[in-house]
Amino acid sequence: MRDVLDQELKNSLNATLNMIGTVERMYSLGAAALLDGERQHVEQLRSIDGEVDQMEAQIESDCLRVIALHQPVARDLRQLGLILKCLTDIERMGDYVVHVAEDSEGLQVPGSQRATLSRMMARLEEMSQSLRTALADRDVARAEATVRMDDEIDDLFEKLQQDLISSMMSEPDQVAAALQLMRIGRAIERIGDHMENVAERIPYWVTGEHHF
Repeated sequence: MRDVLDQELKNSLNATLNMIGTVERMYSLGAAALLDGERQHVEQLRSIDGEVDQMEAQIESDCLRVIALHQPVARDLRQLGLILKCLTDIERMGDYVVHVAEDSEGLQVPGSQRATLSRMMARLEEMSQSLRTALADRDVARAEATVRMDDEIDDLFEKLQQDLISSMMSEPDQVAAALQLMRIGRAIERIGDHMENVAERIPYWVTGEHHF
């Protein structure tokens, strides 16, 4: 029975890593739609987001089945609890990428905001790669580093907001576009927050102690 449980736990972790990796594929497509006006990616993003939703449902069902059949304890139970808690965060990350692409319809991103938004999207990819490594390796230090990576996204969003407020004051005719960009920036910032939520749960899974 232990071998069966170990395989189930491995499968559930791999499925979660695959779900995060699937969302990670969406970041470059979302950036291309936002920054380069590549609208063909919007429908592709919706399709990938549908895959993510299906993954969420399957992983949740599998984790609940494992709990019912094997009644795991200690770190085994903490792993399944981690995954179940993180599924909504991961699913929302995909939703927000779709929002970024959809909300950029007809938008021309000015140079100063373009650089900020480009860096924010790039940082999401870096953060996602770090998060997957932390989960795969049960690496507490990497998880804590991933949490800190969100600080840059928060700082960039603050800069974006300040730039957009200045733009609205100096160019009142650009208020609608500025508010559109602010919504997009907020969506990107929320993706980082959801990744931070996942990373913050890893130390408890590994050590049984709350670090955050």
